[in-house]
Amino acid sequence: QVQLVESGGGLVQAGGSLRLSCAASGRTFGSSAMGWFRQAPGKEREFVAAISWSSANTYYADSVKGRFTISRDNAKNTVYLQMVSLKPEDTAVYYCAAGLRVAFTISEYDYWGQGTQVTVSS
Repeated sequence: QVQLVESGGGLVQAGGSLRLSCAASGRTFGSSAMGWFRQAPGKEREFVAAISWSSANTYYADSVKGRFTISRDNAKNTVYLQMVSLKPEDTAVYYCAAGLRVAFTISEYDYWGQGTQVTVSS
């Protein structure tokens, strides 16, 4: 069992930066793949980034590649999403998720946080 709590969202101007954090509790965090997803109003939840349990592998959606960086600190049971050069289209609720393996689809993740709002103004 893994419990996830996101933080770090907020309002930022276009071109700005934010760092999201996802604090996990539960003894399986260190062996879990972690992902970030987002959901904009009126749209389906979409994949943003994922990282393997060892940090050896990271994956990004094309829309955020080169601007977002996913990382994790297993000693702190935390996964991060560093976001730079933010655009208004990045506005969404951002969710972190934990699963057995790195994946790009919602159904592959077993545990979800409650989400944190990111709003990028133009």
